[in-house]
Amino acid sequence: MKVLVTGASGQLGMDMVAVLQRKGHDVMGCNRQQLDITNLEQCQQVVGEFVPTVIVHCAAYTAVDAAESDVDGAYLVNATGSRNMAVAAEAVGAKLIYISTDYVFDGQGENPYYEYDNTNPQGVYGKSKRAGEQLTQTLCSRYFIVRTSWVYGLHGNNFVKTMLKLGQEKPELKVVHDQKGSPTYTVDLAEFVSELMRTEKYGIYHASNSGACTWYEFTQEIFSQAKQVLQASITASLEPCTTADFPRPAPRPANSVMEHMSIRTNGFQDIRDWREGLTAFLQEYKAAQSDTK
Repeated sequence: MKVLVTGASGQLGMDMVAVLQRKGHDVMGCNRQQLDITNLEQCQQVVGEFVPTVIVHCAAYTAVDAAESDVDGAYLVNATGSRNMAVAAEAVGAKLIYISTDYVFDGQGENPYYEYDNTNPQGVYGKSKRAGEQLTQTLCSRYFIVRTSWVYGLHGNNFVKTMLKLGQEKPELKVVHDQKGSPTYTVDLAEFVSELMRTEKYGIYHASNSGACTWYEFTQEIFSQAKQVLQASITASLEPCTTADFPRPAPRPANSVMEHMSIRTNGFQDIRDWREGLTAFLQEYKAAQSDTK
């Protein structure tokens, strides 16, 4: 299949391109310089010339705290940019896969969120991503909305890499223990998207690694596995703390756990447990480090 990937130099985009190429697809990966999604004419031109079967729309404004003071910037990318990709996709009859987020929910519920639960984003980032969902649903006849959470991978900055670094440098670390969610390994997410795009099973999907934990519990597992897989010298002692201990400009969902009902009801294999995903990431991370030596 011919697949165009936006945000191809980003954390998910790079693994998305790699997974699709490995599976033999004709992939056009576009970074911000190659495709400015906020420019409708450029979107129409690039998509019109390549004529993809599928567009995987990974490009997004993801700076959660910065979005609170850069409202126009967040909406320009996440809403207007997504509208542009939807219009361009529809013009050539391409399927559109819009990568969305757990932040479309308020995070106040006790139970995991289902795909068709009411959304109630609290911050600008979540609201702008929800606007992108709505525009995708309105303008596309063939769309998948894939909401994910707590994403990390080999490329770019993320929580796992930060904890690996701090765990070997700091005597003590305080990590939030009152926010829970599902850590998601980019390669596992890309593998799921590559299966999804081959079907006509359109709609909203919640796609994260299975299971749930708090950031504190995630860090405990990172340290434990890092000692085994990387033989890392973790020196930091770990202390749980609350969200209130680390005030941030944007509100964080206390509960980011999402039900995978659409994966189950559409006959897909669920994504593996988050601990297994972490092991696979650390093995990839170790291999990448040895390659650079």
